[in-house]
Amino acid sequence: MGLKGWHMFNEIKNMKELGLKKSQVSRYLDLDYGTVSKYWNMQVKEFAENMEKVKVRKKILDEYEDEIVGWLRDFPDMSAAQILDWLKERYGDIKCTDRSVRNYVRYIRDKYDIPKVVSKRQHEAVQELPMGYQAQVDFGQIWLNNADGKRVKLYAFAMVLSHSRMKYAYWQNKPFTTKDFIDAHTKAFEYFGGKTHEIVYDQDRLLAVDENYGDIIFTEEFQNFKDFMKIRVRMCRGYDPESKGKIEAVVKYLKYNFAKNRTFVDIDKFNEDCLLWLDRTG
Repeated sequence: MGLKGWHMFNEIKNMKELGLKKSQVSRYLDLDYGTVSKYWNMQVKEFAENMEKVKVRKKILDEYEDEIVGWLRDFPDMSAAQILDWLKERYGDIKCTDRSVRNYVRYIRDKYDIPKVVSKRQHEAVQELPMGYQAQVDFGQIWLNNADGKRVKLYAFAMVLSHSRMKYAYWQNKPFTTKDFIDAHTKAFEYFGGKTHEIVYDQDRLLAVDENYGDIIFTEEFQNFKDFMKIRVRMCRGYDPESKGKIEAVVKYLKYNFAKNRTFVDIDKFNEDCLLWLDRTG
């Protein structure tokens, strides 16, 4: 920030002493309301210490500044966590804490006037289950651009172990068939090193064709798979956070922390990158 930062800090303090409200200062100085709130009650000594920390932080991340600025301008909703992950993906281990990256990204946004677009997300608390007892499965979809700028729709199969939260994902650039659905289970079991006793699903056409007085009638392919694997199936009724909270969060995590803002090259590369990402973050 340098002198610009000190000038901003002093302007906020001066206007506060004049009796202006945070919202008024935000509009007058054309600053984000959160920035004004951050410095509203901050003492001069604390601000000076923060400035020194920024100098140290910049020495570590400055070599990536142009790249980070480019990402933020292309994808204004990009999170600091995703920026750190992209840096690690391209340059290996970055000797920098999550907090330092968040602060540096905030500094870059202020410096280049790149406001963040905020997306609303839900998080649900769910009941703990014994290790190895249950997994949860769901699907997700997302539109991305390929290298030519054309829109591509990708489909995700996601499975999470309810106790450990260990995650697996498999992507396709075409809708899942029942065969694809079963194959994705096999890949997930190989990834986890085994299967669970129970799997929770939404009621989906890929595994169920009808319901008869409360009994689910499965597709023939899935019934054979279920019997062969000796898996107990539990179906969700509508939105049931007690049983589907973890997987709902995982699908969002995949879409917004891994897939969003990526350029699609090919599906094999996308799946490879996703598994590497899960190894780093999952």
